[in-house]
Amino acid sequence: MIFYDYILSPSCYRVRLFAAVIGRRLDLRAVDFHPGQEHRSDAMLALNPAGTLPVLKDDGIVLTESTAILTYLAAHDAPAWLGDDTPVMRARVAQWLAFAQRLTDSAGAARAHDMLLAPGDIDALRAEATTALRELEAALSAARRRGESFLAGNRPTIADIACFPHVALAPDGGLPLDPYPSIRLWMRALRGLEGFIEMPGIHRLHELLPEPGPMPDVIRKERA
Repeated sequence: MIFYDYILSPSCYRVRLFAAVIGRRLDLRAVDFHPGQEHRSDAMLALNPAGTLPVLKDDGIVLTESTAILTYLAAHDAPAWLGDDTPVMRARVAQWLAFAQRLTDSAGAARAHDMLLAPGDIDALRAEATTALRELEAALSAARRRGESFLAGNRPTIADIACFPHVALAPDGGLPLDPYPSIRLWMRALRGLEGFIEMPGIHRLHELLPEPGPMPDVIRKERA
C-alpha cells in the first residue's frame, strides 16, 4: 500500500496512527504540501483531482479521504475496529466519523490558519471548534458514567482514531483543552494504545505529566 503523506497533516496522521496500531505497513511517500504545494502538481492531481491529502493507492484502488482510508484498512486487516455488527454500534461509529469532519472544518482550520497562514475567519473557526469540543466533552462524560472509555463503546474504533488528531492539536489553533477533563482522559487512553506513534505536537503517553488527581489525605490534613 502506497500512502502519500504530509507529516504535519492531522488527516494523514490519522492513517499513519491507525496503521501503526494495527500493524499494517505502509509505503510512505512524503509530499511537500507546504510550502512546496506538491499536492497540486500534475502527478498528484492525476491521482487525486481534488488536490488534497492523504491519498492511498493499493492494487489499482485510489482512496482520497482519510475516513474512507481508515474504513478500508480496518476492513482489510482489523474489522473489530469498525465496531461490532449491531446497528447501534455501527451507527455510533458512522456518527463520530461525520463529527470528525466537523473537527477538521473547525479546529483543524483554526490550526491551519495559525500555523500555515491559511485563510479563514479565526474567531468564527474557534467558536465552531469550541462548540464541537463541548459536545465531545459532554458525550465522553456520559460514556464514562456508563462505564465506557471510548466514543462508540468500551473499546476503541476508527471513530476514535478519526477524531483524536484535531482534538489533540486544538491548542495549536488557540483552543486550550484545560476545560475538558473527559477529553483529556480519552486522549490519554488513546496515547496508551500499543503501537501508538507520535506526530509533531502529539507525544506518547509516557512523555506527558500525570493528570492531577485527588489531593492525598495527608496533604489535605496538613493544609486544614
